[in-house]
Amino acid sequence: MPPRVAIVTGAARGLGQEFAVALAGGGHAVAGFDIADQSATRARIEEAGGRFLAVPVDVTDEASVRAAVKIVADTFSAVHIVVNNAGIYPPMAFEDTTLDDWHRILRLNLDGPFLVTRAALPHLRKAGWGRVVNIVSAVVFLGPPELVAYTTSKAGLVGFTRALATAVGADGITVNAIAPGLTATETATATTGADGGFDRVRALQAVPRTERPEDLVSTLLYVCDEGSGFLTGQTINVDGGSARH
Repeated sequence: MPPRVAIVTGAARGLGQEFAVALAGGGHAVAGFDIADQSATRARIEEAGGRFLAVPVDVTDEASVRAAVKIVADTFSAVHIVVNNAGIYPPMAFEDTTLDDWHRILRLNLDGPFLVTRAALPHLRKAGWGRVVNIVSAVVFLGPPELVAYTTSKAGLVGFTRALATAVGADGITVNAIAPGLTATETATATTGADGGFDRVRALQAVPRTERPEDLVSTLLYVCDEGSGFLTGQTINVDGGSARH
């Protein structure tokens, strides 16, 4: 596969960092979008001889997203891959969810992918080749009661994936979603995975161990691969078999 230029949102830590490192390891230039410090991601990539551009950006701010995508295109002369990974998943009872909570979760998890993809799409079309990968969640198949807003946002992102795939397929661009299960990231360990959360999820799985960020890497590389141009509009569930669909 020839080297491409990838944007990964939420690249400072967790899944986003693993995705950025994996794409850089495949020879691609990677730009990380995050409001957090991305020095750890940069260090891992540059130590391995890769190329990484850290762009501080709030993916819910339209003007900032447009400016960030322009920086990437100006730096690397193209954009080919967009990985919409940034998101939040605060567990809360539905009755305790305020309208501000609802809007905050949907803004980052759904508005962010819309804004980043829309800003990058002209560059993908210009290249005549593109991969858009939306990171959703196995909760869209399971519906946990403490994650109503989060599940709604990720279900919306599945719909976005399907419709956008139809809209851009003729341009040589594929759009797919990856649905992880509860993964042992720093954030998950402090929130959903706390107080036995990992144990409860593991009991649902066919593979009886806790999912790790590196478990998602091969699927990401597969959907981004040159040979995956006939795969589009799909949601690939990578959760150890907790949701079978």
